[in-house]
Order: sequence, then C-alpha cells, then structure tokens
Amino acid sequence: MSLNRSEKEAVISDVTGLAAKAQTLVMAEYRGITVADMTRLRTTARNSGVTLSVLKNTLARRAVAGSAFDVVSDQMTGPLIYSFSVDAVAAAKVVAEFAKTNDKLVIRGGAYGGKALDINGVKQLASIPSKEVLLSQLLGLMQSPISRTARVLAALAEKRGEGAAAPAEQAAAEPAAA
Repeated sequence: MSLNRSEKEAVISDVTGLAAKAQTLVMAEYRGITVADMTRLRTTARNSGVTLSVLKNTLARRAVAGSAFDVVSDQMTGPLIYSFSVDAVAAAKVVAEFAKTNDKLVIRGGAYGGKALDINGVKQLASIPSKEVLLSQLLGLMQSPISRTARVLAALAEKRGEGAAAPAEQAAAEPAAA
C-alpha cells in the first residue's frame, strides 16, 4: 500500500523526532518472522523503552538525514526494522536478545554516538549492563571503603573491649583462689 505525500511527510517527521531524542539506532532484517514473534518483539521493545518501526528505506534515509544516524543511511536496504532508543544500550539489548532465540531476525548494523556499528559492535553494545545496573555497581563501589572502615573500627573496638575485660576477669579469679 502506497502512502500519499502528506502521509510520507508525517512518517518522516515522526521518525525525525525519534532520531532527535534517541541515542542508538539498531537495524535488523526481519524476513520470515511470524506475526506472533514480531508481536512478542514489539512488546519486549515497548517495555524496554525502545521504538520499533518498519519503514520504507527511502523515508528512513530522509528522516535521519542530518542527524547522528546519517552515517548508516547507506546500509538502509532490504526489509529492515528500525529500533530507536533513548537509553544507549536498550535497542541493542532488545534486538540482540531476540536474535538469539529467533534466527530469522538478522542484525544488520546500527549507530551510536554518530558512529556506525557493525554486527559485532551492536552485540558489544548489547553486552554493556543497563544504566540502573551500572549505577548500582557504582554505589556499591562507593560504599565499599566506608563499610570496610566501619567493620575494622568495630573489630578494633571489640578487641579493645576484650582486652579490658581480661584483666577484670583475672582480678575476679585471684581473690577466689586466695
């Protein structure tokens, strides 16, 4: 079904808006995927904050022209699904995880930070922990020295308490022996 000029302009403006907000674009070929699998992929993507779009490649090229994703416009050929995400790793994670269980979805490439990514680049990006996990790891690293210091001080206080209690116990035991 062909789109008229105003519908094409609306699609281009929508995708341009997505590209302006997004940090990452991942492109994957979806040839042969069932409707049920595609629905499952879209649900997973929606829950992860990823926008999936099946677009005509010419419209996608026009939409990303002048943006950070313009570096991959030459790779926009064939039946592609475009995954945009504001989170740097979300789009790569969703597509890579789905591609592991469904061999019909073939990752073609992507873009992050104005640089084109090949298949391995997308997989490496997908292997990075999410922002929440990285923040919790950072917090754990920041708390580690403080908690170690607290444990050392507690052990030192306990040892001093035992050292002070030992002479008192000896003094109490000596009169009983005499």
